[in-house]
Amino acid sequence: MEQVNDDTLAAARKVIAVHINYPSRAAQRGRTPAQPSYFLKPSSSLSLTGAAVERPSGCELLGYEGEIAIIIGKAARRVDVEDAWSHVAAVTASNDLGVYDLRYADKGSNLRSKGGDGFTPVGPALIPADAVDPAKLRIRTWHNGDLVQDDTTEDLLFPFARLVADLSQLLTLEEGDIILTGTPAGASVAVPGDVLEVEVSTLSSNGSDGQRTSGRLTTTVKEGTTALADFGAQPKADDLQREEAYGSREAAGLPAVPSEAAASALSPELKAKLESVCTATLSSQLRKRGLNNVSIDGLTATRPDRKVVGLARTLRYVPNREDLFKTHGGGFNAQKRAIDSVNEGEILVMEARGEKGTGTIGDILALRAQVRGAAAIITDGGVRDFSAVAAMELPTYYSNPHPAVLGRRHIPWDTDITIACGGTTVQPGDIIVADSDGILVIPPAIAEEVANDSIAQEREEVFIAEMVEQGHSVDGLYPLNAEWRKKYEEWEAGKAND
Repeated sequence: MEQVNDDTLAAARKVIAVHINYPSRAAQRGRTPAQPSYFLKPSSSLSLTGAAVERPSGCELLGYEGEIAIIIGKAARRVDVEDAWSHVAAVTASNDLGVYDLRYADKGSNLRSKGGDGFTPVGPALIPADAVDPAKLRIRTWHNGDLVQDDTTEDLLFPFARLVADLSQLLTLEEGDIILTGTPAGASVAVPGDVLEVEVSTLSSNGSDGQRTSGRLTTTVKEGTTALADFGAQPKADDLQREEAYGSREAAGLPAVPSEAAASALSPELKAKLESVCTATLSSQLRKRGLNNVSIDGLTATRPDRKVVGLARTLRYVPNREDLFKTHGGGFNAQKRAIDSVNEGEILVMEARGEKGTGTIGDILALRAQVRGAAAIITDGGVRDFSAVAAMELPTYYSNPHPAVLGRRHIPWDTDITIACGGTTVQPGDIIVADSDGILVIPPAIAEEVANDSIAQEREEVFIAEMVEQGHSVDGLYPLNAEWRKKYEEWEAGKAND
């Protein structure tokens, strides 16, 4: 097959990259775009197999992303999806390299973070477009010999023909232009001395490797020795960029949630206040602030005698699809990661879509959460090993017992994202309060004032109850009118002097 060479690189007047296109990457990022979005890489970023790429001096996070590159064979302007693939000459392997340390500098354009010299290696061989089915390609990436990315184009969010047609609506794709078509899950960070390899191959009708391959595109990382000039943007790396670069907080070696921020949202003093009042009172205070849909409904508690207050950690299940369960259901999956990272006093809240036909937690994982100090588990799905779970000290809120394992109806998909549980929205770090009346979700920003006003409300209700016991009508007393409020204030002053 024809090899990618200097002439191939010289013919590329534009290099266009797609942000998110693989479902596995969308799941990892926690967002699925409705339409493709793009950024440009300069043609000077192109390089051939075997070249070295420099991690700029002062930078920490050189990210790699194995991708399939499509090379335009004839100009495309306002073409239809049905005709778009005929404008593609070939496909090959590429690596969309970039330094996350400079993402902040160009407000989304990625110019400096992904436009460096050598940041777009392509090759080594071109696979003719007319010889492949674009929905039957495989992309693999190796990091120091370890396979870290392995996916196919069978279920792309935006098939290649759609990308070509979409881009052609506003700009002319010219012969030689290159489109990077997105990366699957597994992209991460390379350091000087690392060797990266990317390969594109065809798939046969039964899903096995076919006969055509790009060969392995090899890139070696080296350390830059020349510091960036001080008149330009300087590298900055924080935990958010580390999480994005490595693909997860766990892979980056970071705690599951920022512990200091979580702790500050629920101080011991605030926790004690919330424990001192009923959810019924809290609910009325939330309603006064326009929050009517903040209760997790329809669940039963294994320990209805317990009052529970804690910060939410979240886990989302999606409906089972057998092919996706193979990649996301086994091993140290999202369910096990969530259980194994829940911290003392936190509450693991699960989105199971109200699906009652399988279990979402069982005795072993519930025991692990209890050992780690979790305050409670909340799921709007089923519970397995119910007798054992119900006997634990750890309160569990659930829809129903069910003997089936989660693979019957669910795939554990993602953690620490915004979810829906029991009819309301829950975000990581929300404050959860549960008692025999129900389960409430309280936004951290208003929790202090809600707690204070709830304490004041319950104090008033003690007075009202005393007056009712003495035989007074509730008319004007509940709620307090001006006359009764004056009497309440006198009662309160008397209590203070006792």
